[in-house]
Amino acid sequence: MRKKLSPVMIAHYISFTWRTALCVILLILWIGGLVNGKSTIMYHFEEHRFIMTALWVLFMCEMIARLFPSGIRSPGCQKQFARNFQKTGNTDIVISDNHATILVVFTWILFNGIFGALHLIGILNDDFMLLLCSLFSVGDMICILFFCPFQTLFFKNRCCVTCRIYNWDFAMMFTPLFFVPGLYTWSLLGMSVILLIIWEVIFFMHPERFSENTNAFLSCEGCTEKLCRHKKQLISLWKQNEQFFSKRIKLLR
Repeated sequence: MRKKLSPVMIAHYISFTWRTALCVILLILWIGGLVNGKSTIMYHFEEHRFIMTALWVLFMCEMIARLFPSGIRSPGCQKQFARNFQKTGNTDIVISDNHATILVVFTWILFNGIFGALHLIGILNDDFMLLLCSLFSVGDMICILFFCPFQTLFFKNRCCVTCRIYNWDFAMMFTPLFFVPGLYTWSLLGMSVILLIIWEVIFFMHPERFSENTNAFLSCEGCTEKLCRHKKQLISLWKQNEQFFSKRIKLLR
């Protein structure tokens, strides 16, 4: 029996939909710019400044909202709040994936540094860096909804609720904006860094809030996202499709 999506999951899918649509539009504009030999994305943003302003307001509101508790956002980005700390009775703070954080930092800096270097020497333009941000924003939702390489390769954590770097998402998303000077770009990057710093400060001051061994808020029983249930349904659907096409192929043979 299929279960309904939780309000948190619905919010994730809304974000995934509009971010994907934006990414497709920017990709088309970027390809058009390559064909015409000019900066297309920046041109459209400057010509239609209200679009750039709307996107800026949307992302800025999303980041500011992270500073306050909410019932329609993932528990993964809300474990830093004092009101969400529910004592388990254990005092042993276990954060097994903390060392992997350093590896993620160096990997992400190196990865973006390559694009940044290509931008500085003129091979990549501002259009590409904006497109890269958009790709990262879609990748962020893919990590939540379908598959997370950080979870698989680095942290080995149970789910997004226990993710050590959940509130790093905007800082990682807007990293390419470092190479695109401007009020809109650097203010988004700046706010994302502030969000990351607040997260890290609270982590070092109150690590007990980030450990599922000491905080019952991170348990499966208290989860409002039900992401694992959703992923299990997707896996089940994938297997059903495989069986269906396998039978059809056998009939055709």
